[in-house]
Amino acid sequence: MVTASVTVPCPIRSSRPRNKSPLKASNSIPGIHLRYNHQQQLSHQNHVTRTLRREFLKGLALSPLILEVPHSLAREIEVGSVLPPSPSDPSFVIFKASAKDTPALRAGNVQPYQFILPPTWKQTRVANILSGNYCQPKCAEPWVEVKFEGEKEGKAQVVASPLIRLTNKPNAQIEDIGDPEKLIASLGPFVTGNTYDPDELLETSVEKIGDQTYYKYVLETPFALTGTHNLAKATAKGNSVVLFVVSASDKQWQSSQKTLKAMLDSFQV
Repeated sequence: MVTASVTVPCPIRSSRPRNKSPLKASNSIPGIHLRYNHQQQLSHQNHVTRTLRREFLKGLALSPLILEVPHSLAREIEVGSVLPPSPSDPSFVIFKASAKDTPALRAGNVQPYQFILPPTWKQTRVANILSGNYCQPKCAEPWVEVKFEGEKEGKAQVVASPLIRLTNKPNAQIEDIGDPEKLIASLGPFVTGNTYDPDELLETSVEKIGDQTYYKYVLETPFALTGTHNLAKATAKGNSVVLFVVSASDKQWQSSQKTLKAMLDSFQV
């Protein structure tokens, strides 16, 4: 420990002129000066510590993107090598989404879902900005859950929308939101990848599986980014509306429409 003593001469006995008194500004006294420097150092260290802690917490928030790889599929390999055959049709494999697959499932913001797909398809990456990773569990806009693609048949994706975006009623059923036309008017752009025109809607139907109601759609979308032909199926459960979409170009549709329809029919939440 550093100590310092200061002797203050008596002005009556001092022979020095008064304007040369050793008492100057307080920070010229050694003990006070050292104590001031020590406080400055502590303040600086605390600031550095807070900065490092803040950056570390940011890293923790981003770490699932680096450390956790979905168990369901290795990237860029055919799903038939990692997914089991469908019990109902062994020519397909079945994908059952779990908490290890997407940020929304881990957050409990989407209920698990499943569907079948050809074993030759591959899972494609979902851009982080589209995955809802940064906004879970309180996303205000729809996000993409998973995406798959078959070079010859087409594409498939699952899109989820927060229920509160479509209705103020908590835990609403899909019927509470409105009829099929009203729902697709809100979610149509997420089917096409850009815009939705009601004239593109060719057919709607309602399907009941257990206690769950599904709206089904057939769309012909010549200007869609996803493809000229789109089939969609939607339902509401928990905090979200989940939309399953299969898409194909004109060339793909000629040979794959039966496959895509089978995939659509298999989708369940």
